[in-house]
Amino acid sequence: PLCSNNNPYASFGATLARDEEQNLWSTPHDMTHTEADDDRVLYNMIVVRNQLDKDSEEWQKLNYDIYTLRQTRKEVRSRWKHILEDLGFQKEADSLLSVTKLSIISDSQNMGKARDILLKLSEETNIFPTSWELSERYLFVVDRLIALDAADEFFKMASVVYPKRPSGERVDDSQKAPQ
Repeated sequence: PLCSNNNPYASFGATLARDEEQNLWSTPHDMTHTEADDDRVLYNMIVVRNQLDKDSEEWQKLNYDIYTLRQTRKEVRSRWKHILEDLGFQKEADSLLSVTKLSIISDSQNMGKARDILLKLSEETNIFPTSWELSERYLFVVDRLIALDAADEFFKMASVVYPKRPSGERVDDSQKAPQ
């Protein structure tokens, strides 16, 4: 019956809202969000905000900061996914970007090269916002790209699609290089 109290989907919306509230990255039920420093910062902001009165100015400021940080993370992830898809990893892009506490570096000899490429990406492209602190999460992604022999191509594509601009100069989608 449609009006039964036994409907397993009755609380579906509430569950989604709770998942989104606790979801620090982009994967629901991601229990790895307190593994990296930047995840702990966001988690602590959420904890502090939840202890404040919703009508307070402090709550509103923290809520805005949390929203901004989440949006920035989504934007960075979207940029990485866009480049991966352009390199031919359409089906693998999400799994290449998925990093959990169970993720490992494929080859310890690649760690130095992965750090160098990640640093080069941050210094020579706009794939990360200027205020972005490098996330350990993307070190794992670069390691995977090295293992696939695609790290150099990824850097070249990032340099074309997200070239470094002088501070204050914005790039809109119409100015980006064609794919």
